[in-house]
Amino acid sequence: MEMNLAVVFMFVLALYTVLPWIMTRVFGIGVMREGKGSKEVAFTFDDGPDPVYTPLLLDLLRKRGIKGTFFILGAKAQEYPELILRMHREGHLIGIHNYNHMSNWLMLPWTVQRRQVERSADIVESITGVRPVYYRPPWGIINLFDYFLRKRYTIVLWSVMVQDWRSRIGTDRMKTVLLDRIRDGSIVLLHDSGDTFGADRDAPGYMLRALEEVIDELEERGYRYLRVDELTGGATVVGFAKRLLVWIWMCWERSFVKLMQVKPVDTGNTLLQLRITEYRGKQTLVLADGEQIQHGDRIAELHLDNHLLYQLGTSSSSSLHLAIQLVRRTELLMPQIMSLLQTDPAYRDVKGLYGISIIHRGTKKLGFTVLDLPQGVYSYATRLYLRFLLYVIHPQGKERMKINSELLVPKIIAISRKELMNRYIPQS
Repeated sequence: MEMNLAVVFMFVLALYTVLPWIMTRVFGIGVMREGKGSKEVAFTFDDGPDPVYTPLLLDLLRKRGIKGTFFILGAKAQEYPELILRMHREGHLIGIHNYNHMSNWLMLPWTVQRRQVERSADIVESITGVRPVYYRPPWGIINLFDYFLRKRYTIVLWSVMVQDWRSRIGTDRMKTVLLDRIRDGSIVLLHDSGDTFGADRDAPGYMLRALEEVIDELEERGYRYLRVDELTGGATVVGFAKRLLVWIWMCWERSFVKLMQVKPVDTGNTLLQLRITEYRGKQTLVLADGEQIQHGDRIAELHLDNHLLYQLGTSSSSSLHLAIQLVRRTELLMPQIMSLLQTDPAYRDVKGLYGISIIHRGTKKLGFTVLDLPQGVYSYATRLYLRFLLYVIHPQGKERMKINSELLVPKIIAISRKELMNRYIPQS
């Protein structure tokens, strides 16, 4: 009983802490980590306001005509309201960094939301008249319930960090690392206070000197300095639901491939994968060349490499571009499939290829017969899954689901061994 309770506790703890860390820090699910514009960078500053270093930083930004983003601690804002007011008047964006610099893992969800985030937002609003809508948790760590904050706040992390809270990093090293790592759309994490746990009190002084030199260099490279809400694409967080579904789906795909022993036709072009099995359908498949595939016949079941499909879909500029890539890769693989059927003993008695797919348009030109999937629970479940797959990999994503939805119907595609030989065996 004690062991079971310990297991349950560890599971709940992992769900509360580790899972959100993986989702945000590894996959960027539900958070903003960078913009999309060319030659744009956002400098962000945590842990302030500080009575010594924040005025110096504001002086530097004003002198260079730069608008930054400050993620402030509510307790410090309460202590130094004049600095918060100056940030606001000089056009900087003010976000929340909790009331105290405490990890969200160490607090209950209602403590984080009410006593840390909302309390800090109330303080800033009372000073500036504007309520913050951007939030960065200390150390970039959130708990599972912090996702509910997304209804009112955009959670912002970063793409560049230089450990500027440590004095030993030094000005020169900070400058070198920043210039090496900053790219188009970077969100840079810096600190204008050194009095939080683990920080060196004089570290912001080194940061300020490095920042001024970095600004000079980046200006020569043609960069513009923006607040995070001004970054191109920056105000739109990557869809939480879609990113989470993709992650779950990827895990499922890896497990399925291993369990079912699905193997690629070509390790260099993994789009098509095969699994030798028996045809389990009750419907006899009558193919265009007269061949029939019946229940119990040995077949090579076709699967798409959905990891590659996802990469192709997200990198394609349009549906046409994606379709062209799929057709070209499939055409290259058909002769190799025929070679497998001829030379590999495992394929000796395979009657043909069989698969179910929404992506069946154009397959007739490759020799496949396209047949309707029998109506029923299996057909309905297959349609739901394949529509989800299309939603994930299609360049227009959700919008494509609304266009010609009657075409998004899974079909059986099959080609006989005889048809493969007629089409893809080289003629002497």
